[in-house]
Amino acid sequence: MRVGVIGASGAVGRELVDVLGRRAFPMTSLRLFASARSAGNKLKTPLGEAEIETFSDAAMRDLDLALLAVSGDFAKAHAPAMVAAGVHVVDNSSAFRLQDDVPLVVPEVNAGAIGGAKLIANPNCTTAILVVALEPLRQAFGLKRVIVSTYQAASGAGAEGMTELERETRRVLVEGAKPGHEVFRYPLPFNVIPQIDSFQPNGYTREEMKVVWESRKIMGMPDLPISCTAVRIPTFRVHAEAVTIETERPVTPEAAREVLRKAAGVKVVDDPEAGLYPMPLTATGQDDVEAGRIRANPVFGDRGLDFFLCGDQLLKGAALNAVQIAERLRAA
Repeated sequence: MRVGVIGASGAVGRELVDVLGRRAFPMTSLRLFASARSAGNKLKTPLGEAEIETFSDAAMRDLDLALLAVSGDFAKAHAPAMVAAGVHVVDNSSAFRLQDDVPLVVPEVNAGAIGGAKLIANPNCTTAILVVALEPLRQAFGLKRVIVSTYQAASGAGAEGMTELERETRRVLVEGAKPGHEVFRYPLPFNVIPQIDSFQPNGYTREEMKVVWESRKIMGMPDLPISCTAVRIPTFRVHAEAVTIETERPVTPEAAREVLRKAAGVKVVDDPEAGLYPMPLTATGQDDVEAGRIRANPVFGDRGLDFFLCGDQLLKGAALNAVQIAERLRAA
């Protein structure tokens, strides 16, 4: 396929280029696009060094596949023209996720939703990490309700978020000064911020509601009760999630572990006595979502389960999932 990465200079764009190479995605060409500010810079790609080009709609007509790592506004402005030109588009933004006619896909969960679509939406990073573990449990035990608290890394705000965390941490440790902030609402070093995105009329943030809306769509459960609290924490990569579920049928930790061990995209890391459980430290750079701390939930009795997830949101939460979608498109 003739592939283009749009937004190639950003954190997700760079990961897309890396994942395409690591998974040996078959390409006759790979073109990199970004704003005029980044044009002319060079990046290593699976097909050799490539120069970043200024994006143009005309250039898109020469592609078979466009992987978008851009803002929602940009995607809305340009993706329809790409699709009209016959290009398959996988969009990482939130622009099309909740449109009825656009599949929202996590391949391990609902690859069949792709069908003959030319435009496919990649879910919110937190949602992708969650549903890859929820779906096999739903299939085995049914799913009645979900409560999740997320602990999200600075890179969820892009490369600028990681840069700010590193810079302001150095300011504290090296200069002995107070940390500043531009990307985040408050300084992130040595702090946690219980707000990601804007607050909605119901008191939840938009990030929290994305988890609700998108999980329902991906799993085909439009009425599933879900509650989410999203917190920004001072780590560079990997989102962590503490999950409580009530199931429709009895569940035990042992049975849940066995289901998750067989699940695609999940790695069970669950031996607390040996100090083995999911952590950002061990999940960084890993394709699979780590699942552990699996235990019975006393509130819901024999139909309740608590567990902890860690997933690299730049990979399964973004670039890896997009390339997995592209692999399904090629296979079709």
